[in-house]
Amino acid sequence: QVRLVESGGGLVQAGGSLRLSCAASGRTFSSYTMGWFRQAPGKEREFVAAFSWSGGSTYYADSVQGRFTISRDNAKNTVYLQMNSLKPEDTAVYYCAAAQYRLGYTRDRYDYWGQGTQVTVSS
Repeated sequence: QVRLVESGGGLVQAGGSLRLSCAASGRTFSSYTMGWFRQAPGKEREFVAAFSWSGGSTYYADSVQGRFTISRDNAKNTVYLQMNSLKPEDTAVYYCAAAQYRLGYTRDRYDYWGQGTQVTVSS
């Protein structure tokens, strides 16, 4: 069982930056691909970024490529999402997710989820 706790959300003006953190419990953090998803009101939860458990590869949705950066610190059991040049359309609840020994871009590939953190970007 893995428990995920996100933090770092908030209100920011368009063009600003935020860094989200996700702290994971357990001793096998390095065996998990860590992903970030987001869900805006009235929309489906969508993939944002992932950091693979093996090889250190990162993946991004087209909508955030070049603006967001995912990173992880296995010693701290933490994954981060640095969000720059934020736009009003980035407003959503952001969720951290974990998938053991596999990579995924869809919700069904992930086994564990955090409770989410709200990001609001004002225009």
